[in-house]
Amino acid sequence: MGIFSIFNKKKTDQPGAKAAPDSRLRVGEPSRLAQDTDADRARQREIARATAAKIDAIESAMSNDIFNTPEPAWGSGPRKAKPPVADGAPTATLPMLELATTELLADEDLPDAPVSPQTAPVIEEIAIMFANDQMAVTEHMLLDSLAELGKDDRTIWWMLFDLYQVGGRQDDFDNIAIDYASQFETSPPSWSPPLLPHGMEERTFSGVTPTEVFSGVLDGEVAPRLERLLQRAGENPVLRLEFARIQTVTPDGCALLLETIKRLRASERELIVAGAAELAELVHSTIEIGKRDASEAPWLLLLALFQLLDREKDFEETAMDYCVTYEVSPPSFEPPSKVATAVSILHAAPATERFMLPSVIEGSTAALFDAIDAYAATCDETVLLDCSRLARVDYSAAAALLNRLRPIAAGKKIELRELNHLVAALFKLLGFTEVAKLFPHKY
Repeated sequence: MGIFSIFNKKKTDQPGAKAAPDSRLRVGEPSRLAQDTDADRARQREIARATAAKIDAIESAMSNDIFNTPEPAWGSGPRKAKPPVADGAPTATLPMLELATTELLADEDLPDAPVSPQTAPVIEEIAIMFANDQMAVTEHMLLDSLAELGKDDRTIWWMLFDLYQVGGRQDDFDNIAIDYASQFETSPPSWSPPLLPHGMEERTFSGVTPTEVFSGVLDGEVAPRLERLLQRAGENPVLRLEFARIQTVTPDGCALLLETIKRLRASERELIVAGAAELAELVHSTIEIGKRDASEAPWLLLLALFQLLDREKDFEETAMDYCVTYEVSPPSFEPPSKVATAVSILHAAPATERFMLPSVIEGSTAALFDAIDAYAATCDETVLLDCSRLARVDYSAAAALLNRLRPIAAGKKIELRELNHLVAALFKLLGFTEVAKLFPHKY
């Protein structure tokens, strides 16, 4: 909330508040998200979301008018000269990790200023402890740092969120998310379910991942592409689907995509889904409570997308709206299995393939590095390494990976996308920005 945070002005509630409006559903009304008044924690979360959403919407509109820039990256682009440092001034070895500062800046405009001298050494030490699999020590250091360093620096919070994600600790994640939302007056981060249960990460796939990018109109003409996608699913254990470029949907297109999603999930293929939230919003705009169209496909596709996103509350409310509209029993929610969500990068050219890194990189890495070399040889300009499932990299393995990437960087661009913030801090410390652009995932 960069623009309005400097004003810090909020209207206080007036005495004698009006009675709550009637929240009953009416025919023709769009579906609404009901407040959970039974649990204090859920109420606090909803209040934080509602407050932040209004301000974020205004800020987004204003910032879009001012800036037109791509996704921020920690990269190897040209840097501005550093300002002179006064004699005796403390220095830090880790450049600024606060992504909120760079969200509206192009790569060439990234600030080269360091984090505060108090924060940088802490982040470095935490990154090293995590790389060495010292989970308890990492958590203790992060929690101790929140009280002082976490007041202004969100990096500590993001690293703690990722620690809980890696450990499969959703309750701890949700608890700290409420504190984060209160501290920074923003929406709380959402938990992303892991593809595999905690402790089974070593079994995950690594290698080239086919990507299917959908764009334009989703209608009946998408059928041949979906059929080819199902054929590729038989040859690849992991697929990536990108939906953010879809601009229009039709009932026929919704029905075809719905059937494809069902078949992919039934085949137990691992799915990386990008832009599912954007597609859900688009589909939601085409339906109305009580308006019974010939096809139920848009409703059912919306429910399927909410399941992929693990948005149980939205699913249940939409299911009730669907029940009212078509006078049928509402479907039940099934938690997603072997599904991960990601953010689509709209300004970048869509990639048809990317190399997915495994959950953990440690020990013998020769086979993995050889596979990366082979993939890089097939890339024309950009070597895209997908880190969406990369939980941890051993310190020595990270150093070895850096050395292996240097020859590739001499002739091609390298991007490491969707890094967790613990791994990103380690890579930043070791100097990965000399050979690659780092894109940590966003909270």
